Amino acid sequence: MSKVQVTDEQMLDMLAPVVESLGYELVDVECRVGGRDGLLRLYIDQAQGITLEDCEQVSHQVSAWLDVEDPMPGNFRLEISSPGLDRTLRTQAHFERFVGEEVRVELRQPLDGRRRFKGTLQALEGDCVVVDVDGSPARLPMKLIEKARLVPVLNQNR
Repeated sequence: MSKVQVTDEQMLDMLAPVVESLGYELVDVECRVGGRDGLLRLYIDQAQGITLEDCEQVSHQVSAWLDVEDPMPGNFRLEISSPGLDRTLRTQAHFERFVGEEVRVELRQPLDGRRRFKGTLQALEGDCVVVDVDGSPARLPMKLIEKARLVPVLNQNR
């Protein structure tokens, strides 16, 4: 039986219950299929942060699930990681959690002539993310957001 390539979003939907059953949040998924270069990367998080042991635990559980369900064609490498300082924001809960932080947002199509916005995440209003860009609020519809990430704050006092 030949398998079709699953999207990142489909893989996220399939794996979220597996990861959540262990007490972690599945923040994002990257799926690349192709020969030896296949990759399935999961970004997990929890309130107290992620340790190597957390990644190992999730890796064992997800590997077992993948062996049974076999959703991806070909060979691939499984990687489990924390979301990092420039973590992806996908859901309303993610945006609500990081109000006050600096973000970078890229839209699928231009809004008022631009696709890229960088500024302070002000609020979530209905189905829009509000970002203060140079003192002006930009209301970005969630359905138009292609990518959104936190902008890491580097420690200036080294």
